[in-house]
Amino acid sequence: MEKVLLGMSGGVDSSTAAILLQRQGYQVTGCTLRLFDNAVVGREWESTCCSLEDVEAARLAADRLGMDHFPFNFSAAFRREVLEPFAADYAAGRTPNPCIACNRGVKFAALLQRAKELGFDCIATGHYARLRRDAATGRYQLLRGADEAKDQSYFLYPLGQEVLSRLLLPLGDYGKGEIRAMAAAAGLESAHRPDSQDICFVPDGDYMAFLRRFGAPVGEPGDFVDVHGRVLGRHRGLPAYTKGQRRGLGVSADRPLYVVAKDQARNQVVLGDDDALYSGALTAEDFNWVSIPCPTGAIRGEAKIRHSRHGAPAEAQVLRDGRVRVRFDTPQRAVTPGQSVVLYDGDMVLGGGIIAEAE
Repeated sequence: MEKVLLGMSGGVDSSTAAILLQRQGYQVTGCTLRLFDNAVVGREWESTCCSLEDVEAARLAADRLGMDHFPFNFSAAFRREVLEPFAADYAAGRTPNPCIACNRGVKFAALLQRAKELGFDCIATGHYARLRRDAATGRYQLLRGADEAKDQSYFLYPLGQEVLSRLLLPLGDYGKGEIRAMAAAAGLESAHRPDSQDICFVPDGDYMAFLRRFGAPVGEPGDFVDVHGRVLGRHRGLPAYTKGQRRGLGVSADRPLYVVAKDQARNQVVLGDDDALYSGALTAEDFNWVSIPCPTGAIRGEAKIRHSRHGAPAEAQVLRDGRVRVRFDTPQRAVTPGQSVVLYDGDMVLGGGIIAEAE
């Protein structure tokens, strides 16, 4: 019987993943990753992801399912791989996606390393995505989850072949309603627990407050300007704004204005009409080709620039420096440096990277 180390958050998805793995004949052990202390993110007395409440919820689910459960402290890796880069990116005027950084450097890589040390055959999580192995090439391929509304393949593009070869994703063929029904039938308290929505270490969405608590630079006040350089007002620091933002600008105008760019050198936030938000192409760095080898020529696919947005037809070309240029068939709105672009061929994730610039 193969031994599986399952990452458990205390929520319904990872708890039901344990049920499915047990049905498939695996010997499952649960673990919960302690990624940060609540005091570090200013929520010492509140429940957040990685709170003691979550650890206890995961332990109770494991106990009900007859599994061992262990908490692992990965806070040092989380600070190094997620918190520090997140703060640095915001200080540099970018809008990062910390969930992707966490998946790349902590949740999967560090978890697999711990699993190897403890003698487990593979790891598993409660993500809504699927895997398959190409019989001709032996390469593992990452696919969208069957439930389009819950699909999380966008967040998993940084995973390499070593991780994919030892990874189980038991929820990939199910919808959320089915998962909650299974949990309820098993008597799990998590069956009716709400899903988390915000970034785990910024549960209130106040990024500026987090950066201050973390001791990161929040920038100096500067000018709002229009696309012609005319001063429109004062901003409170570049990290407080993201491309496409309309609300909370505090600028009076006779028409809606949006953040269309952030000029780090001049410490200016550029505002403009909605039309100014559209880009025909982007360049991405730190690109990981997941399901296929790095292509030698242009390749077509569907490019997603946000998890919540449908993909758009595009052509991708690997540049000499390893970065990837993606040209859209039709311009896309608010292509944001620091976010990720992920390429798909149907349900298969071709690869993805961090948006460095929009054109």
